[in-house]
Amino acid sequence: MATIRNFGFIAQLRSEASSHVIRYRNGKVMQSGRGLVFWFAPETASIAEVPMDDREMTLFVKGRSQDFQTVTVQGTVGWHVVDPKRLAERVDFSIDLRTGRTHGEPIETIQARIAGIANQAVQQYLGQAPVRGLLDAGPAPLRERLQAVVAADPALTDIGVAAVTVRLTNLIPTSELDRALQTPTFEALQQKADQATFERRALAVEKERAIAENELATRTELARREKLLIAEEAENARNRAAGVAEAQQVETAAEAERIRTVEGARAEAERQRIAIYRDLPPAILLGLAAQQLAGKLDRIEHLNVTPDLLATVLGEFRKGPALVDAR
Repeated sequence: MATIRNFGFIAQLRSEASSHVIRYRNGKVMQSGRGLVFWFAPETASIAEVPMDDREMTLFVKGRSQDFQTVTVQGTVGWHVVDPKRLAERVDFSIDLRTGRTHGEPIETIQARIAGIANQAVQQYLGQAPVRGLLDAGPAPLRERLQAVVAADPALTDIGVAAVTVRLTNLIPTSELDRALQTPTFEALQQKADQATFERRALAVEKERAIAENELATRTELARREKLLIAEEAENARNRAAGVAEAQQVETAAEAERIRTVEGARAEAERQRIAIYRDLPPAILLGLAAQQLAGKLDRIEHLNVTPDLLATVLGEFRKGPALVDAR
């Protein structure tokens, strides 16, 4: 903003280098340039101050897609003045000669014109595609198109203004539409997560099944080996029992054979003894019996000899052999 100092009927203006100042008198341009310092008479002068620095304006446009869905476009448009004289002729940039402030709001007027051009271009672009296509394409195609439109629009070139940059942050649908558009993606991701969870569970079940089968196979093998061991132990027990029985049978046969031999020898000796006694006379037998009796007298407690027995024995001695009944 220019600085003006008043000294009665005369005043001094000092402008900045970023501003283009045009001084008119009686409708004619008396001075024009940037960063001017001059004296002037307020009663006869008219001064316009045009900013020459780069400016940026906020862009906020709501439009409808081809499928009638609301989409919001946010960004900024950068512009600057290329022909200050023409702009001063088309837009009021005159300043108060006492304060140095502009009478109106020329910057807002220019930005409103740029916003109208941008809004129209954005509305046309959004209406040519469905919302899914617009969101998938992103802001880059719209930015390129919008920059070409505002750069070539005659409504700006005619007033000496050029739009130099267009920046778009995003294309934003409504919150309900955003949730609806996110639902398929979310569902797909959820399905993938569920599939991954299912696969992990299936893998865990498969591993558990393999472990169970391995344990079952191990137990089966142990049972088979235990069965073989039991069979071998039973066979060994049978073999030991058979060996013991065979040994006992051999021992029994040997004992029986020994008994038969001993008894046979005893029987043979008894037969021989009986054969010897069979041929002896009765008197000798009685004598032998008396001899055996005499050898056992110390163990005989009672001896009953009846008269009849004594008579019989004496009779036998007279005859020859005699029989003695001793107890």
